[in-house]
Amino acid sequence: MKKLVNFLFAIFCAGTHAGELPLEQLKLPPGFTIEVLARVPNARQMALGDERVLYVGSRGTGKVYALPLDASYRAGPLHVVAQGLEMPVGVAFREGNLYVSAVNRILRLDKIGQRLANPPAPVVVKDDLPSEKHHGWKFIAFGPDGWLYVPVGAPCNICEPDPERYANILRMKPDGSQAQIFARGIRNSVGFDWHPRTRELWFTDNGRDLLGDDAPPDELNQAPRAGMHFGYPYCHGGTLPDPELGRKRACSEFAAPAQALGAHVAAIGMRFYTGTQFPEHYRGQILIAEHGSWNRSKKSGYRVMLAKLDGARVMAYEPFVTGWLQGENAWGRPADVLVLPDGSLLISDDQAGALYRVRYAMRDTKPPAR
Repeated sequence: MKKLVNFLFAIFCAGTHAGELPLEQLKLPPGFTIEVLARVPNARQMALGDERVLYVGSRGTGKVYALPLDASYRAGPLHVVAQGLEMPVGVAFREGNLYVSAVNRILRLDKIGQRLANPPAPVVVKDDLPSEKHHGWKFIAFGPDGWLYVPVGAPCNICEPDPERYANILRMKPDGSQAQIFARGIRNSVGFDWHPRTRELWFTDNGRDLLGDDAPPDELNQAPRAGMHFGYPYCHGGTLPDPELGRKRACSEFAAPAQALGAHVAAIGMRFYTGTQFPEHYRGQILIAEHGSWNRSKKSGYRVMLAKLDGARVMAYEPFVTGWLQGENAWGRPADVLVLPDGSLLISDDQAGALYRVRYAMRDTKPPAR
């Protein structure tokens, strides 16, 4: 019977890539709606460029996509602006140019918005990053300081790699020069953003595997200054010494997470909500895409979570959009979130090959006029 259920669900999931998605299974807070903006194969990180062009990276297709949006943020035709790349997950836009991560390389597509139908050849910005594919895909973004931030994950589940090469977040000038380590002891960050008021970096980090269903937690971290160390590979979640390497350094030596997230939820893309469309209590809060577990006896994640802040303190960590996971079967995996200028929220889903748009409609609770 179990084999039959799995077979039928596999057929259903295969159909979601080409047909309608079961949006009725997605649950949001009252007043919010969700719709499919567009179908984009293996959609990962998103970046909005000039003239309302949305750029989308991928991990499995080797392609980078461009999606023009109209004045109402409805999608136009999908363009492929780069292909044949190695896991081009990350995209970042600056001064008319699109930056793309491709494992050991950072590439740039110049004046891309003017050439969607005939994209330029990529220019190499940097090509000496580690080439390991294990945690080699990269979320990238420009910080308030104008530098490009690039994470380099650990080339393993748990090991003691060269700290000058791995398990860190780098930053560099837009031309790839002056690369320097901003933060250390980070196993695999695939999402970060800067607080809209303090301009401090916040980032997600995926905890190590093979310590059981409920340990260690994934992390939401805050890095108010350069030079901080967040514990990997010696300490996990701020309090859990690694059973193999924890004897070498104490957890007290490292920065503790701002919030311990669910174990193995694969927290990746995250952004501060900077719009005004959502109710006021969402403004300045953090939305996190949890891609979903692969090594728990019961799956976890497969949702978008909300971290509520009071200053620099996380006061609550609660679901915002759920329903991609039905029992032990998942038909979608959130990968990134992005706030549009009108205040609506985009969510990318690499499994379903979709971009969703979440909007809030204020409901009139006044009694009707007589």
